[in-house]
Amino acid sequence: DFVQLNALAEKYGDKLVVLGVNCNQFGNQQYCKDFELLNSLKYVRPGDGFELKKNFHITATIDVNGDDEHALFTFLKRALPYPSDDNGGRGDDFIYKTQPNTMPLQWSPVRRSDITWNFEKFLIGKDGVPAKRYSPKFENKDLEADIDALLKK
Repeated sequence: DFVQLNALAEKYGDKLVVLGVNCNQFGNQQYCKDFELLNSLKYVRPGDGFELKKNFHITATIDVNGDDEHALFTFLKRALPYPSDDNGGRGDDFIYKTQPNTMPLQWSPVRRSDITWNFEKFLIGKDGVPAKRYSPKFENKDLEADIDALLKK
């Protein structure tokens, strides 16, 4: 995911800002301290000296679901309550297939509009209006057509 997002950031340059939101609500997979994340990307996964492009930024760790969710995600989820590619259960069921049954959800209350797993994505126009939401299963490289269409507006 990081490699594909970096490729989009490189392709579109100043026409696109990629914002990665650090969150540890999904299986405790992001246990790095905020200052450790960039080194983890560079040396562990994806590794091989990986560095973010200048228009790809990572936030401090925040909650994206539950009572303590960041206001940005309250706004985004109200504007786009479910992924556009969630056809026939391909997106909202993702969390139940990937998170072990022995590990309870790490937020409350659970809402239909919740972010389901890492790398769920929002495309937002220059005007700040959320345009489209994508499930974690949607390949980042496949965002190009929607980015192109939004840039033409």
